[in-house]
Amino acid sequence: MKKIVLTALAFAALVSAQAQLKQGTISYERTNTFEAHLNINGMEQVMPQTRKQNFELLFTSSQTLWKAAEQDNNDDMGSSEGGMQIHMIIIGSNDVLFTNLDSKTKVEKREVLDKNFIVDDSVKILQWKMTGETKTILDHNCMKATATQIRKSTKMTNDNGVMERKEVTDTMPVVAWFATDIPIATGPAEFQAQLPGIILEMDINNGKQLYKATAIKEKVDVADIKAPTGKKHYTPDEFKKESDKLMQEMQRNMQSGPGGFRTKAD
Repeated sequence: MKKIVLTALAFAALVSAQAQLKQGTISYERTNTFEAHLNINGMEQVMPQTRKQNFELLFTSSQTLWKAAEQDNNDDMGSSEGGMQIHMIIIGSNDVLFTNLDSKTKVEKREVLDKNFIVDDSVKILQWKMTGETKTILDHNCMKATATQIRKSTKMTNDNGVMERKEVTDTMPVVAWFATDIPIATGPAEFQAQLPGIILEMDINNGKQLYKATAIKEKVDVADIKAPTGKKHYTPDEFKKESDKLMQEMQRNMQSGPGGFRTKAD
């Protein structure tokens, strides 16, 4: 009888914990690691770069809002090389993403070179595989799942002042750890409606991009979870065309400087 009572109490505690986390706010840290390739005076220089940013996920059982949080550092990432201060602006740092988990649709505010676009789209759900591995994150039991993501991106290079842009397709492994005791299908960035629990950690492309939950709060202002608005809404294809035009204009304006960088004397 004593064992039965203890088991019942444990089950009641689990149900209570799940009921308390039907909505809340999760703080995430995102770390991007990559290499900057520069061709200066005929010599290629490779500079490793790391950028950390803070984000917030506001969620209920049916809707989520992903947005940037206050940053501990400047929006520009910089490093010194040969007496020159090199900065790169990370596109997408101020984007806002609203997702309806029931309809699996999303509305995103995308910022490109100080111009905002409102983009309507559907959620792209990956093919996940459960590994059976588990670990504890922020006192929550988490299970490991893996998938493959295919992304198209535009890469810009600079060869002695000559800018080149080309579209590439990247196939990237994705590793996610989701909380089995918070049964809401949400997580960082575009990874919404993916798994049967909130994703608290992610590794994309073998460490090139990492998401890590740093805090979970059970309170949230539900009124803040709403789709961004604008005068005009774009489809993903329309947004790509418009953003390509802006990037081409930037490319023409930066022919005399390092591609994707702006420089200033120390």
